[in-house]
Amino acid sequence: MSPPIHHSFFGAAILDADGRVRHVVGVADGPELRETIERLARAARTKGSRFAKIAIGDRETSALFVPFGGGGGVTLLGADAPDGALDFLAGVDFAYDIVAHLVSDPFEAMTVVDAEGRIAYISPVHERFFGLARGDAVGKPVREVIENTRLHIVTRTGKAEIGSVQRMRGAERVVTRVPIKRGDEIVGAIGRVMFKGPQQVETLNQRINKLESEVAYYKREAAAMRKKSYGIDSIVGTSRAIAHVRAQIVKVAPLEIPVLIEGESGTGKELVAHALHKLGPRRDGPLVIVNAAALPATLIEAELFGYEPGAFTGADRRGRKGRFEVADGGTIFLDEIGDMPIELQAKLLRVLQDRLVERVGGDKPRETDFRLVSATNRSLRDLIPESKFRLDLYYRISPIVISMPPLRQRVEDIPILATDFLEDMASRHRRPPPTLTQDAIAWLAEQPWPGNVRQLRNEIERAFVFADGDKISSADLRRMSLGEAAAEPHVPAAPISEPPPFEPPPFEPPLPEPPPALPPANMKELRDRAEADMIRAAMSRLKGNKKRVAADLGISRSYLYKRLRELLPEIDESV
Repeated sequence: MSPPIHHSFFGAAILDADGRVRHVVGVADGPELRETIERLARAARTKGSRFAKIAIGDRETSALFVPFGGGGGVTLLGADAPDGALDFLAGVDFAYDIVAHLVSDPFEAMTVVDAEGRIAYISPVHERFFGLARGDAVGKPVREVIENTRLHIVTRTGKAEIGSVQRMRGAERVVTRVPIKRGDEIVGAIGRVMFKGPQQVETLNQRINKLESEVAYYKREAAAMRKKSYGIDSIVGTSRAIAHVRAQIVKVAPLEIPVLIEGESGTGKELVAHALHKLGPRRDGPLVIVNAAALPATLIEAELFGYEPGAFTGADRRGRKGRFEVADGGTIFLDEIGDMPIELQAKLLRVLQDRLVERVGGDKPRETDFRLVSATNRSLRDLIPESKFRLDLYYRISPIVISMPPLRQRVEDIPILATDFLEDMASRHRRPPPTLTQDAIAWLAEQPWPGNVRQLRNEIERAFVFADGDKISSADLRRMSLGEAAAEPHVPAAPISEPPPFEPPPFEPPLPEPPPALPPANMKELRDRAEADMIRAAMSRLKGNKKRVAADLGISRSYLYKRLRELLPEIDESV
């Protein structure tokens, strides 16, 4: 006898307290069906799962378990439910709890109407909102219970209404109304409250606008970073010196030969490394940048060569790849290689010769294939006689040497560089770019620029922030370079009736006087003397505060410390 099917109802079974089937209606009874239903009941008691798929003959139904009276009942639902619904009900152990949450959620009140617009279900929170007793609204036309509703219209049109504002009992709510279909037939509609009022929507809108602004800003930052690392176009300038550098890059980039980039701090050595990588055959591989001067001596070996699990205290228990392994298939850029400890240089030489890396704490060499680009702001040839740099390593890293000229040797590029910096700042901050006056350009060309292009960018960015109007004059630049923008404004003291008691100023030991100057012997000595004079004057003016001195001069603190040791040891020891 084939089971009768009436819409969604297919059959039912009653179970006793022991979980055994005692009675079955609507379907053909049999041991296999009873075993399946009993298994569902056990899963419902142990896992909390109340839904399951059951195959009866060649038909597939979904079963719902409902506990009562120590036992329970199983309702077999029709097989015309969508596959996704059956998968959800049978596959999620807590599907029943999800349904219970959806129909009773206090924050998103729900109303369900049938095809005739009569209320089939209304959330308890909605009943309380409208002053209804439990179940009073069921069966009534929805328009008689909920003012300004359109649920009965949605059941006729079949068109969803999302984000509509509905006024109910003097309060505005943002609601959604969705028709429910079985096949092509509309069987009802669901209405849900999305927001308690338009002000919540406005708050959300403001938050979205804020996030969109932040995303737009970071997109501009990312675009600026991509521009910087784009390649040879990022090396700005029309001077002969820069044209020569670009020609060298174009000629050398396609080759797998190691390159050493020489130049003072701030001249743009990293841009050359980016250009060599972007124009080379490994452009699709990684560019790994390592600043040898910035890595602590205790960690530089682990950073470069990696380490095995448990190699030292605090090591990652999974171990870690070194920078040479990460650079496999790409380029590794060793910046400030002249500051690498001498004891590490022998290991680096072996890696360059054999292309084998041995991790700290390991004994298994690992192959790695990379192109080497190095950079230094020191003369490696001068370090070799002092046993601070290995001669064999020098020859290994410097078959090709590219020298970046200092800014004072390419002053004709200053207007182009300054304009490029201003346009970049203006683009990132959505402001019109100011222009430099002729006297500002002349003033820039006269400066010594010990910090080179990096210092120039620093000065231009400060002028962009603090200058008034759409032009930057030499007066603006002088004020910025003298540190007046960062200085606290002078506030005249209020008049007082009697002088304050005398307090002696704190004792500050005077900076040692510079030794008598001799005529410079060459350009390097002239440059060193100029830097020493500038540093000495800034140290005196700023009371020996090295952080402020470095910021005032537009150089890094590490560079300041180095130059103090090299040029002004008497000041370095006294402050």
